[in-house]
Amino acid sequence: MSAFQMNLVPLKEPLGFIKVLEWIAAIFSFATCGGFKGKTEILVSCRPNVTENKTVTATFGYPFRLNQASFQSSSNVCGVDWKSHVLVGDYSSSAQFYVTFAVFVFLYCIAALLLYVGYTNLYRDSHKLPMIDFVITVVATFLWLVSTSAWAKALTDIKVATSPRIVQELLPCKQSSTECHFGSVTSMGSLNVSVIFGFLNMILWGGNAWFVYKETSLHSPSNTSASHGQGGAVPPPGM
Repeated sequence: MSAFQMNLVPLKEPLGFIKVLEWIAAIFSFATCGGFKGKTEILVSCRPNVTENKTVTATFGYPFRLNQASFQSSSNVCGVDWKSHVLVGDYSSSAQFYVTFAVFVFLYCIAALLLYVGYTNLYRDSHKLPMIDFVITVVATFLWLVSTSAWAKALTDIKVATSPRIVQELLPCKQSSTECHFGSVTSMGSLNVSVIFGFLNMILWGGNAWFVYKETSLHSPSNTSASHGQGGAVPPPGM
């Protein structure tokens, strides 16, 4: 077996293989959320001469500070300064927490894979490294649950804030001189995928906790402790 093939052996074991899956899942998590750009449109017509609808658009995206997403139009539709009107809500804390944590997980997976592949013996002969890895794995599992749950709740609120409900909340649409109809909103399928990958990451890290635990001294006592536990009195010389 060549040296290159020997270096890839840890990747074929559950510990290394699951870490590769965690690395890939982390990429999908922050990419599907952090790269989103969308818009919601409203069709506006002026009374009393309702001849044609003009489009007013609000563009939004990561980190989803909707209260900074102002409406834009090609002209002053119905004499309204639409730039002074914005969507409702600020969901940046949940979105940034989720994406930032996913990026940190991505970097940790790279460091762990380098350790598994390049320093396998050092990892398995050490008492501290597997224990540190186990603690980080447990904490990461919990944080995936927290961050994904928070982001899933924020995503639900974002869908509501960009839905037909905005027609009822915009002040110009309540005036007698304007008539508003909801136009469309960008599909948020990629954001739904980000939530799915968040919970998938939680499952992967939770399952991987068992394989990391098996490498720790909690599951495999040291050889020294084992020998003391099995040994008896040292036989006298000559026997």
